[in-house]
Amino acid sequence: MYETVKDLIENRVSTGRYDAEKSLSEEQITELVRLATRAPSAYNFQNWKFIAVRSPEAKARLQAVSYGQKQVVDAAVTFIICGTLAAHEGLASALQPSVAAGFLPQAFSDGWVAQASSSHENNPALQRDEAFRSASLAAMTLMFAAQGMGLSTGAMSGFDPQALAQEFGLSEREVPVMLVTAGYPAEGNWPQKLRRPVEEVMALV
Repeated sequence: MYETVKDLIENRVSTGRYDAEKSLSEEQITELVRLATRAPSAYNFQNWKFIAVRSPEAKARLQAVSYGQKQVVDAAVTFIICGTLAAHEGLASALQPSVAAGFLPQAFSDGWVAQASSSHENNPALQRDEAFRSASLAAMTLMFAAQGMGLSTGAMSGFDPQALAQEFGLSEREVPVMLVTAGYPAEGNWPQKLRRPVEEVMALV
């Protein structure tokens, strides 16, 4: 198990060149999102949304608000990964399946809802921070899921958030956090770029 995960991490690359002739099935795309939703989120908010852009028409619209970047057209699919604000308002519903399954006591669920409401209700900065944290964790989970399926991915922050939100009908509570392209790589992608030594980025205290 460890070696499998280690291999996925060490061999993942940020892909910018895709084979535009190869596509993904709806089942593959759905499975990627299903696995992405296994990512953790505070209180189990699950405060994310995934828009899978795969039709030529939708790709052209996305490219127009992504500064003309070609990979959103060539990739089999590009996910618009959003974080949702005011997640505390839907927390009771998000927790109910776990309560019904019998391993999360109702009292714990009620307590979490109360705590989350108290800290998030009048705190837009915290709501936004939490939306970005959850969406980012989901995006990375999706990328490793794709890697495990033999696909390549690339995370993108190069887009106009306001134009994208308008073009794809996002609500005021849905914040576009990043794009993740996914598909089959073409030639010309770089290998994983070298990382800084661990001793430069880690402190043991």
